[in-house]
Amino acid sequence: MEAVRLPARRALEFGIYRDGDNNLDTSQEAAVHQAQRVSAANPAIQFTVEDTRENFGGAATVRSTIQDGSEVADGGPGPADDMASPGNLARFVARTLDNGEKFGVKQTWIELVDHGAGDGGGLEADSFKQLMPMPEIAQAIADGVQLHARAHPEDAGRKVDGVVANQCLMASLGFADALSHAGVKWLAASPETMVSPGVPSNVADAIARNLGNPHTIGKAIVGDVMRQTYGSGAFGWQPAAAFDVLDLDPGKRAAVETGVKAFNDAVATRASNAAEVQALREDASSIQGMVRFHEATPDMPWHADRPAIALYDTIANDARLDPQLRSSAKDAEKAVRALVLAHTESSAFGPFDGADYRDAIGPTVHFPATAKQVDPWAPRITETHNRFFDETDAARAFSALERSE
Repeated sequence: MEAVRLPARRALEFGIYRDGDNNLDTSQEAAVHQAQRVSAANPAIQFTVEDTRENFGGAATVRSTIQDGSEVADGGPGPADDMASPGNLARFVARTLDNGEKFGVKQTWIELVDHGAGDGGGLEADSFKQLMPMPEIAQAIADGVQLHARAHPEDAGRKVDGVVANQCLMASLGFADALSHAGVKWLAASPETMVSPGVPSNVADAIARNLGNPHTIGKAIVGDVMRQTYGSGAFGWQPAAAFDVLDLDPGKRAAVETGVKAFNDAVATRASNAAEVQALREDASSIQGMVRFHEATPDMPWHADRPAIALYDTIANDARLDPQLRSSAKDAEKAVRALVLAHTESSAFGPFDGADYRDAIGPTVHFPATAKQVDPWAPRITETHNRFFDETDAARAFSALERSE
């Protein structure tokens, strides 16, 4: 009689959704190679991979799993998937959850590997000439969870526990809010532009070894990213100027929504107070936004993506402003700070000519100091068409600042 071989139980299913259908293909293929080494060292981890890559002048997609150091392809390379399609991302999420159920994992995380544009979105597919808007990324994750639940009602409680954004600029209040509404518990991301290959795949090991302790997971992930060096010697570089792990607990998310809305409403009511509006604009301008490197063009929307904690704290401590406005800023600052499980910032980030990021603790918030900063790249990339922007009355606050220019 032949023995029945049951699948080995694993602790973590880690999905890698790698969009190489653009100029990052060669550098970010490191994510897949790193995953092989990680799985060889820690058999508790399985990777579910969707890898779209260059193929003889075009693009092709390979689906595989990586376990125990080996990559097992699901057939050969096929036609390139549209990695900027929410439907495609949803199907990948469902496949990752399916594998998680099969191997009885305790947690499921996914890593998005590609360009990022903050609240403007990410996952740029050159062959299909599109970029996935940020709200659609979060919705696709929620849709993938539902696809899995419908196909496997016995496992309907399985969710995507965490998202690792191996993308630029994705540690934002807008993306954190959208993922929290999608049922995701944690977000690991940088508030600033990252340098490819970006996040090392050994963060999966940091997660698997610390299941059940979110604070330890957060510190381990941040440590792995900020210690990572690519290249060697004088030609080596680190991938991140700052990196965060955020707690997307619904209660904390609701507190941020409430606090930021109250602050924005307080700003809106002061539209006719020229002195206070000018002080607010000066406070905002004193907190440098992202893309802090010389190659950044003046029209980039991320100049207005300011570290939220630093922004609200500066306003809360500005004696030129009335106490009610300062109090609302302090409440917003406290709510945002409560999201931050772990963080590290560089005081002199080499790839960006030694730029200082010590003020970039936690997520950014899109807070323009001038009308030109509101949404300069719309409609292709917009940072104002999302749930968080709408539910926190950001348009009212920005209108007040614009009217007084």
